[in-house]
Amino acid sequence: MNFLRQSLGRIFNPFVGPITGLGHYGIFVFESLRWIVRPPFRMRVLIDEIEFIGNESLFIVALTSIFTGAVFAYQSWLAFDLVGTESLVGASVGLALVRNLGPVMTSIVVAGRAGAAIAAQIGNMRVTEQLDALEVMAISPKQYLVLPKILAGVICLPLLVGFFDLIGNLGGYVVAVYVCNIDKAIYVEKLKFFLAPWDFYHGIIKALFFGFTLTSIGCYKGFYCKDGAQGVGRATNEAVVFSFVTILVMDYFLSIYIPTGIRTQG
Repeated sequence: MNFLRQSLGRIFNPFVGPITGLGHYGIFVFESLRWIVRPPFRMRVLIDEIEFIGNESLFIVALTSIFTGAVFAYQSWLAFDLVGTESLVGASVGLALVRNLGPVMTSIVVAGRAGAAIAAQIGNMRVTEQLDALEVMAISPKQYLVLPKILAGVICLPLLVGFFDLIGNLGGYVVAVYVCNIDKAIYVEKLKFFLAPWDFYHGIIKALFFGFTLTSIGCYKGFYCKDGAQGVGRATNEAVVFSFVTILVMDYFLSIYIPTGIRTQG
């Protein structure tokens, strides 16, 4: 019996930590979100977080998107030119950006910039006992710090994804037309024919999930960090890594289970 218990322990022990952590994370998110309907409503804090996560990410998102669209257009042209279907470059770039690359690349960029900063900020407040001070003043840290960041992420990511799609498609258009010598009218016509409104909704729905994920993970890792400055660094690193991995895993399942919509022949 002892041998069986030890054997089962060796098999299942590696899974205990991740499952426990996932449950702890779920409780943390639930306790933070339940403040959404309870006053006081800290709109000023929410606006500050929207400014930090959204507005301050515009430049890096624009820089990432224009070169993502450009390189994808060029690589698509190389592939389609082999079979004489280079006219489909516009449709390929548009669909890839709005359905997948836009949400994923935007979320990864924001997670690396804002998600890491969120974990570092809250983690620093934890190790310097500022979170304890808030509780002493009868201010919930989850209401004052965590909830506004999560809401700001959910609000800002879809807007940033739309911005990414616009700039990325412009970058793809410039490369396809002026570098690959694809006819302007053909590029635009194929893009309009194959790109349906639901493709945009598909990307926006992904962005809602990704915005929630990267901000909540950053808050969670920072909220429960310990061991001083070293712990803050470890929490920041874990927040970025876990956000990246979770976004990529979620992207796969959302791509499968979000309806694709119906295209009609024009």
